[in-house]
Amino acid sequence: MEIERIVTFTVLNLAFSFLIAFPIIHLLYKFGITRRIEVDFSTLIEKRKLKVGTPIMGGSIVVISVLLLNALFNFNGSTKVPLLVFALSATLGAFDDVLNIYGKERKVRSMKRVMKLIKVHKNKLQRMKYILLLPWLAYKRFFYLIGSNPVKGIQAHEKVIIQAIAGLAVGWWLYFRAGWDNPGLLSFFSLGDINIGFLMIPFAVIVVISMANAVNLSDGMDGLAAGLLLPAFGALGIIALYQEVLVKALAGDTIDTMPMTLLSVSVVGSLMTYLYFNIPPARFQMGDVGSLALGTMLASIAFALRVPLLLPIIGFPFVAEISASLIQGIARRVIGRRVFKMAPLHHHFELLGWSEEKVTMRFWLAGIVCALAGLWVYF
Repeated sequence: MEIERIVTFTVLNLAFSFLIAFPIIHLLYKFGITRRIEVDFSTLIEKRKLKVGTPIMGGSIVVISVLLLNALFNFNGSTKVPLLVFALSATLGAFDDVLNIYGKERKVRSMKRVMKLIKVHKNKLQRMKYILLLPWLAYKRFFYLIGSNPVKGIQAHEKVIIQAIAGLAVGWWLYFRAGWDNPGLLSFFSLGDINIGFLMIPFAVIVVISMANAVNLSDGMDGLAAGLLLPAFGALGIIALYQEVLVKALAGDTIDTMPMTLLSVSVVGSLMTYLYFNIPPARFQMGDVGSLALGTMLASIAFALRVPLLLPIIGFPFVAEISASLIQGIARRVIGRRVFKMAPLHHHFELLGWSEEKVTMRFWLAGIVCALAGLWVYF
């Protein structure tokens, strides 16, 4: 019976997302929600300039399908918080996508400039304002130092605040509302468990922020992010089904994980449709609306299944992408030179002479191997 529900829900999401894909593509072209050269640094690679004009926000197909069908058929205490933070992250991404096209360029005021204004400004109230804003300016400056660039859209330091709220929601739900006997228990699989207690909440914040941005950075080639997300969500779906059928039967666990199974396969079904249209030459690209939402969802489901420590294995390609970007940004500021030819990591391989298709397919293979490795560690 469980298998029938899983297959039915997967096919339902696949079919529904396919039906809404065509009107969404039409709307994206109609309103000019397309890739722009001035806000896309990957166009520094000459051959990628051909992609300018391709619609972004294609990830909205996945977002709409997953939200609507789960709200109708799989909305309960187990899924409401993951769906809520999924919607929050999608909204954040949608605003960022639109502002990157229609917004005004943001200017950055350096700390040195602010310190000078504090010293020389004649208005005491204005000087006090600058002093009070110093912590906020230092926080913003940190992101510029690690490689974030001012853009028209929502800036990195602003995104992280919203993502932290999503992470807090996940952590609060896990600790206070999920119904676990030991909500702070963190599994190290064959090595045993450790109870981190209330630290589970800040840990959830860190993981949600990291995964959302890691998936976002991976959305830089046709089919890349979707092809990496499919095995990752598939692996989590298998773990959820195992917990539902075998763990409950053998250990008498009272936590119902079938909703997490259905949530995972709903993403898989919708991603299959997305990938159909995103395979080169892509009809559209995911955009922040999809990548931020799906990264948040991946982390949320992993926490709901008590396997967040599997994410560095199952999602290792995402970890590699965000690590390369951080290393590149820090290296440029500290030693004044690049470690990689270009970050994120997939562009490094592209500049080594690999074709886009070769990079994408080899990353897909790595994603499948990592998902299988994660399942091996779990079982």
